[in-house]
Amino acid sequence: MEKVIIYQIFTRLFGNRNLSRKENGSIAENGCGKFADFTPKVLKDIRSMGITHVWYTGVIRHATQTDYTRYGIPRQHPAIVKGKAGSPYAITDYYDVDPDLATDVKQRMAEFEQLVERSHAAGLKVIIDFVPNHVARQYQSVCKPKKVKDLGETDNREHGFDPQNNFYYCPGQRFDPYFDLYHSEQEPYLEEPAKATGNDHFDNAPGKNDWYETVKLNYGVDYYAGRIGHFDPVPDTWQKMTDILLFWAKKGIDGFRCDMAEMVPAEFWRYATDIVKKKYKKLVFVGEVYNPNEYRRYLAAGFDWLYDKVGMYDTMRSVICQQASTHAITHAWQQTDDIRDHMLYFLENHDEQRVASDFFAANAQKGVPAMLASVLLQQNPFMLYAGEEYGERGMDHEGFSGNDGRTTIFDYWSIDTLCRAADKKLTDEEKALYDIHVKAIQLARQEKAVSDGLFFDLMYVNGHLQRQYAFLRRAESELLLVVVNFEPHDVTIDVNVPAHAFEYLSMQEKVVIGADLLTKEKLAMNLKKDGAVRMEVKAYSGRVWKVKI
Repeated sequence: MEKVIIYQIFTRLFGNRNLSRKENGSIAENGCGKFADFTPKVLKDIRSMGITHVWYTGVIRHATQTDYTRYGIPRQHPAIVKGKAGSPYAITDYYDVDPDLATDVKQRMAEFEQLVERSHAAGLKVIIDFVPNHVARQYQSVCKPKKVKDLGETDNREHGFDPQNNFYYCPGQRFDPYFDLYHSEQEPYLEEPAKATGNDHFDNAPGKNDWYETVKLNYGVDYYAGRIGHFDPVPDTWQKMTDILLFWAKKGIDGFRCDMAEMVPAEFWRYATDIVKKKYKKLVFVGEVYNPNEYRRYLAAGFDWLYDKVGMYDTMRSVICQQASTHAITHAWQQTDDIRDHMLYFLENHDEQRVASDFFAANAQKGVPAMLASVLLQQNPFMLYAGEEYGERGMDHEGFSGNDGRTTIFDYWSIDTLCRAADKKLTDEEKALYDIHVKAIQLARQEKAVSDGLFFDLMYVNGHLQRQYAFLRRAESELLLVVVNFEPHDVTIDVNVPAHAFEYLSMQEKVVIGADLLTKEKLAMNLKKDGAVRMEVKAYSGRVWKVKI
């Protein structure tokens, strides 16, 4: 079994080395990363970290305030675009790629196809976003295949809901949101009848905190009548969206990260994944699902991996911020133990605040024990967000995205740590942080006890450990004893190993020499039932003792 490590890259930002960083700057002022920035060397370096999959975020063409009309790309009204660059989750053409990312806009799809080829040549698998729940308000495909009808093209707009419509409508009502519909334009943005907004807002007047730049897609669910599903005959949206999945699968990609998957009925996913996987058997679906009560339903509908946000992520965040004891980690994994191989662990992504931001831990080092535990705990995949490995702080005032501890997804910008890493100008602390991330990821990839071994949580016999977390992994004759320390100071602790661990992992009592895979230090251990192993663990760090048994 392979340990999957996904590297999320916000494609627009990753390769941008322009240091202007003007708040609300245009693409001309602040620059933009390109597909071409992912050279064979860059991709080889990513692969050498131990990464298996790259999730190129923001590939499909989305709403932007940058004018590409000279290339035949419809202009978007700026009143309904968030930020100068726009949100990658407000898709304007499912059959096109973001022109910002192309060196030659006319060749943008070819440039993306070449990126897929280069990624594969470097030994990396490619994941892109699929945004199924909503589209930009001015969605219009100019790149769709000839026989494809556009979304909404055949809708009956006099019906608020119709099972064969692609959108939901507010008949007789004009779009009338909280904001100025002009946004410095001579003509206002007009939409009549108003369409329902992406975050299940079904009237004509979305508020400031709604996803007002998007419209909700209709998968045959009548929200006006209490969410009744009309799935027979198959809704038109099901067929259109499945065709879009097949279009991208044909490009040779290896997976889809499906945005807000739980806002789309599981019945659609079962229909679509069945069709797509019959043709592309190894293609994976990663679901953004936040409701634990829905996890198993969406896995049964064809998803391979689901975000473990409200379980493991929220728990690790609470432990890092001293709002919970490390025993909460045990509770978190137990909630999904029956589906553990399908849960995607992470500490950062484009939606969440950076660990090093003032809104989270204010110090990247505080995240190291959580990272070590998340990577080594189970056999399931782990995701790293580009910049996290250097302690990127996300404390910039980029424009539409204010200073909120997140790296912007709305603005043209460049990421400080990625720029300095490329110029070899990292601090010693940043280099050390990078090294421990790479060591942990490579251990997870190389050690059979992690990728394919049994897991035994030691916390139930270590009640005295409130800021440390300890567990065992075993495969064949190799045992790993992993202990992480969330304290800001070094500790010397006794880690109890119960008799049950010896039975469950088929271990014999014996004196062994453990080697720490992170530091190469050695430690003599007397492994005996209901005995203890004494060790020192550095502040915000961990031990990965490897023992031959």
